[in-house]
Amino acid sequence: MNRFVSLALFLLLVVGGGAAIGMATGPDDWYARLAKPVFNPPSWLFAPVWTCLYVLIAIAGWRVSRGDGSRLLVGFWWAQLALNFAWSPVFFTAHAIGPAFVVILLLLTLIVAFIVAAWSRDRVASWLFAPYAAWVAFASLLNGALLLMN
Repeated sequence: MNRFVSLALFLLLVVGGGAAIGMATGPDDWYARLAKPVFNPPSWLFAPVWTCLYVLIAIAGWRVSRGDGSRLLVGFWWAQLALNFAWSPVFFTAHAIGPAFVVILLLLTLIVAFIVAAWSRDRVASWLFAPYAAWVAFASLLNGALLLMN
């Protein structure tokens, strides 16, 4: 398959999937009523941050899928995407802060595993996940604080 077509498909899957899940399961009145920590970012920040991160996630996935990426590395990529897409429905739709915290900690673990596994095979893909790891680490802290406060 043409490499630009496959990149476009990865972008469509990740950015489109993330946007669709975000629109379908975004914050509601329940979330608005939760006690929030002082470091809770403003709501408007999440969409642009996640859009940028989804582009980086898609490019990293595209790179490892077309290169000599190991099955383990590709598996880490798909598993993190599944957990990424699962978190919002667990948190915002099911209103399950504790289970969402478990999901996000597993997600962070897979992101770090991807970074480590990709380092020797595709350093660019590994670096593309660095901002994602930082944001999900922050989001994990936020999710944990929400769990403790509510």
